Amino acid sequence: MTMPTDSTDPATWPHVLILGGGFGGMSTAQSLAGAPVRVTLVDRHNHHLFQPLLYQVATASLAAPSISAPLRQILRRQRHLTVLLDEVTGIDLAARRVTCDHGTLDYDLLVVATGATHAYFGHDDWAPFAPGLKTLDDAFLIRRRVLMAFEQAEREDDPALRQAWLNFVVVGGGSTGVELAGTLIELARHTLPREFRRSDPRQATVRLIESGPRLLPAFDPVLSDKARKQLEQLGVEVRTGDAVTAIDAEGVNIGEQRLAARTVLWAAGVAASPIGRLLGAPLDRAGRVQVQPDLTLPDHPEVFVIGDLAGLRQTHGKPVPGVAPAAKQMGQYVAAAIRSHLKGKHDAKPFRYRDDGSLATIGRMAAVAQFGRLKLSGLAAWTVWLLAHMAFLIGFRNRLVVMLDWAWAYWTHQRHARIIVGEDQRTDAD
Repeated sequence: MTMPTDSTDPATWPHVLILGGGFGGMSTAQSLAGAPVRVTLVDRHNHHLFQPLLYQVATASLAAPSISAPLRQILRRQRHLTVLLDEVTGIDLAARRVTCDHGTLDYDLLVVATGATHAYFGHDDWAPFAPGLKTLDDAFLIRRRVLMAFEQAEREDDPALRQAWLNFVVVGGGSTGVELAGTLIELARHTLPREFRRSDPRQATVRLIESGPRLLPAFDPVLSDKARKQLEQLGVEVRTGDAVTAIDAEGVNIGEQRLAARTVLWAAGVAASPIGRLLGAPLDRAGRVQVQPDLTLPDHPEVFVIGDLAGLRQTHGKPVPGVAPAAKQMGQYVAAAIRSHLKGKHDAKPFRYRDDGSLATIGRMAAVAQFGRLKLSGLAAWTVWLLAHMAFLIGFRNRLVVMLDWAWAYWTHQRHARIIVGEDQRTDAD
């Protein structure tokens, strides 16, 4: 993969094509700043999204611009980088060409970082009734359904039907499910009560359903138990070892039990981006591309696959987790590998994921954190979670806005992002 270049003529520089503007793609692009390459970044959205805080947009804690920024703005100082708003429809590895909705792009090096999407485990018909949370569009839909549930309850005269609107179910006990459940109960119990006259938001129930034996399976069992206790102290009903067997517009079936609930949120599973199937490489059960230790595609050293789309096992046999720090590390690794290739070096060491710890917030001053043998919960974990997420946010403005919003919410329990926008055929038809 030697690529001779005339360092004085950018037109002769190798073309690096990056698919996806998430943590992996963004990290790769930024780490290539100053390298003698032409970079094109393609994404179907015009913004980079800080996905770990997406649930706060969905639950009206933060406004969308607080956790997102235009890709062009972030990368504007890289003169030889082009951002294209487009969607990938095909990849020809032999011709080194990517087909998009609006044309084709040739490349010398390809970095595929298109992330993941929702997985309903063969029940895609549940998707209209139980939206997942991956994009800002998802967050706006969930926020609309949550806030409209309280509005519908306010104008409902029948007590049973009113309670159905006030019953919320979160399916999936991972970090997203735990964070959604904790924030929903705080919204109902502390933010909304004085604003309604005919219904009482404090009568809302939030049930968190996990089919496995415990919440947060990626954490130590001790922290899983503490997370459960903190959720239950907030008022969330946690059910583990129970599987959801049906979801429709009126509610859910949990085993043989029927529960009337007009708002169901899906946080139970993810699947790799369907772009992975275009590469013609072996996939694992979650649809992740089985990559080489240097994150390249088998038989195609010019193609890198990173982030949630990459299936790579660590030395202890466990896969690299689909989290933001892993994607960023992969992006930095790939950028360093490309720089080495430009110098004619091809002895890159295998990628090694550095685990910086795991964090999950539950509610106000409630969280869990794990850093190797160090395990934190409660206020200490919440403080670490807050500082870590502030550090990860793109741009000073985002950090400042989030800090002010969190400070205001902490002291007042108020959330000023409670604006209902967009359309939802399901709730609008009721």
